[in-house]
Amino acid sequence: MGNFAANEGLSVFVILVWLGINAYLFVQFYMNFLTERWFYTRVLLGDALSWARAPAACLNFNCMLILLPVCRNLLSFLRGSIQCCSRTAARQLDRNITFHKLVAYMIAFHTAVHIIAHLFNFEWFMGAQLDRNNRSLPFVLSQIGNGDNAAYLNPIRTDQTNPTIVMFTTIAGLTGVVITLALILIITSSMEVIRRSYFEVFWYTHHLFIIFFIGLVFHGFGRIVRGQTATSLLENKPSQCADLFESWGENGTFCPKPEFAGNPPMTWKWVVGPMILYVCERLVRFYRSQQKVVITKVVMHPSKTLELQMKRKGFRMEVGQYVFMQCPCVSQLEWHPFTLTSAPEEDHFSVHIRIVGDWTQGLYEACGGDKNETQEAWKLPKMAIDGPFGTASEDVFGYEVVMLVGAGIGVTPFASVLKSVWYKHIQENQNVFTKKIYFYWLCPETQAFEWFADLLQSLEGQMTEKGMVDFLSYNIYLTRWKETEAAHFRVHHEFTTLGVFLCGPTQLADVLEKQCLSHSEAGVKFIFNKENF
Repeated sequence: MGNFAANEGLSVFVILVWLGINAYLFVQFYMNFLTERWFYTRVLLGDALSWARAPAACLNFNCMLILLPVCRNLLSFLRGSIQCCSRTAARQLDRNITFHKLVAYMIAFHTAVHIIAHLFNFEWFMGAQLDRNNRSLPFVLSQIGNGDNAAYLNPIRTDQTNPTIVMFTTIAGLTGVVITLALILIITSSMEVIRRSYFEVFWYTHHLFIIFFIGLVFHGFGRIVRGQTATSLLENKPSQCADLFESWGENGTFCPKPEFAGNPPMTWKWVVGPMILYVCERLVRFYRSQQKVVITKVVMHPSKTLELQMKRKGFRMEVGQYVFMQCPCVSQLEWHPFTLTSAPEEDHFSVHIRIVGDWTQGLYEACGGDKNETQEAWKLPKMAIDGPFGTASEDVFGYEVVMLVGAGIGVTPFASVLKSVWYKHIQENQNVFTKKIYFYWLCPETQAFEWFADLLQSLEGQMTEKGMVDFLSYNIYLTRWKETEAAHFRVHHEFTTLGVFLCGPTQLADVLEKQCLSHSEAGVKFIFNKENF
């Protein structure tokens, strides 16, 4: 229970608060549209009115949140600010993409409810016009505003109107269709199978969020859902006048015809702040992308693994961080994340890239990987770098005992960690709290990672020379791993908080996290960290 509280407690609290706010907004706005002001609107629409407006409020709230988890520079600033106070709080920021997905699912859910409710609303609006019965309150309400067309309640003005035409000729209808189509494309292209197999499709369709937000802001400007005005409520109280609708406005009656107006648009007030923050985020990224990056060395490793060593003025990094890279000669728009494999103590920063897709293949060819002769420096492609950005691995030196688990290409962040450990011990850095590192590497074959195997051998030799044979213990699994193996990744160290750092597939993360949460005997407290970007 202690391990679960340390690893998941704050995350569970944040999710519960988020769900609680959604529930509160839904109930509050549902009840708001059961008041007297909306009595006549409910005569036409029934409960579908509240079922349309309540999810709209939740949509405003979640659309306010959806951009914040992808403001990488903001998250890096927050991580650096709170890390000195609470590692647990800082670790939650590493789950930004998970929260981004949860918010997106909530937006999709409330959008579906909102659309279904409004489909019923249009049916009720149309039915009220088709009734043509002067003794029917819905029909009488639908005729209000026929003269000046200002104080109307029913947006479908005649029985000859096609609801589909209204949908595509009103601000609310047209923007609703546009933002719904944008949302469908964004969500479907974000599915794991599409994102991994057709990253370009995911990348380009995700930028439909610009159209989504523009449409969202203008969606409420049509004020298509209307309620009774405050002045009209004083003169025509539904509790007294609803049953006298046949004599509304006649001489001698105390009930004039009610007047109606829509609520002023509110969505922009919810989303303008995050939109400004995101624009600032993109400006920072643009500024960084214009800074000159020099490729100082290109190394072609076996099995088409490309190592790029680069320099940029003012570049500062910590272990385990990552950068976003753009190669304009390959694509002017695409940015891809890569973990830094260099140590902060080195005079350059480096990445190792496996050639597994169109973009990486283009970069490989641009760097001369498909040529036998050495590529001249002036022929190397221009690169743009955004970052570095923090991950859970930044905390690695805050634990006395550390377990590093890498699967396949997930081994890359630990190259930086292990290099930095060595430099810190050479420099006799007193801030190194770590006394023991257990390293597990699960990989079906090592050909693509020979560069890392060489690093391990080098570190082992250097540690032996320094008399630090027991500092680093590593195990390499060269066959496809089994879930039962992960269950044995346990370290007994008395009265110790042990930091477990993983970069690998979700299946391994689930198994390893379960083991961390369920084993706390012998005074060992497991803190689980997973790389996530």
